Amino acid sequence: MSDVHEDGPAPARAGAVVRHADPEDLARVVELIAEHAAYEKSAPPAPGLADRLTGLLFGPGTGRLRCLVATLPDGAVVGYATCAPEISTWDGTEYLHMDCLYLTETARGHGLGPLLMKAVREEAIRLGLAEIQWQTPSWNENAIRFYDRLGATSREKRRYSLGVGER
Repeated sequence: MSDVHEDGPAPARAGAVVRHADPEDLARVVELIAEHAAYEKSAPPAPGLADRLTGLLFGPGTGRLRCLVATLPDGAVVGYATCAPEISTWDGTEYLHMDCLYLTETARGHGLGPLLMKAVREEAIRLGLAEIQWQTPSWNENAIRFYDRLGATSREKRRYSLGVGER
């Protein structure tokens, strides 16, 4: 993902909007998630993702996961960011964990990335959280340059996952 030009961030496309996702956006968000997974050389999402996200985003007692979408003036959804509050045991504080930020290839370089990051930052402020944390693959040099230009700092760590199903 890259929204950066040689001379700095591009101005956002006129009329582009970042907003919270609506249930009607989920089919497109799932398409973007699959595209994002392919871009990051990961397995595609498991079947039924739209149903699971519907429950997490719009079901009763929800509100933890947030999904922001970047839309063009014609209403086309061309990107998304997801985030949720998390806890840092070391700091004894909460922060906003941005799980994903993705723009379609044709939407990159038009200032939509900074708009998404601004919306994520505003979400953190709304929740009373002082920090946003996220990860990006070490090979994704465009994203690293983008985040560095935003003033973000990085820490080297490996991310692990462990299924908890029966052995």
